[in-house]
Amino acid sequence: MLSAFDIISLIVLGGLAWLWFDSFKAREAGIKAARFACESENLQLLDDTVAIASLRPVRNDDGQIALRRVYKFEFSDTGNNRRNGSVVLLGCRVVVVNIGLRLVSSDTVLH
Repeated sequence: MLSAFDIISLIVLGGLAWLWFDSFKAREAGIKAARFACESENLQLLDDTVAIASLRPVRNDDGQIALRRVYKFEFSDTGNNRRNGSVVLLGCRVVVVNIGLRLVSSDTVLH
């Protein structure tokens, strides 16, 4: 017979396992989104990865609680610098990819 402590422990362990697996899927979606954004803008995704910067519960469009994750990454536009970008996910769905403003030479704008 399981005690109340055993049942609560199993529930907590199950919740942690779910969080780990869900975070793994979200991180993979973040890497894929960062890679796609960098490739489409001819940028180099440095270290080929993202790092979690924020994790908090929020309500989605349907009013249900979901996890909002913000991942940070670094990219280069010249190969000699490091710039910061971010990916925001709601659950495992990419909401925003931010690669910020970049300097454009006058030759590029004029031609």
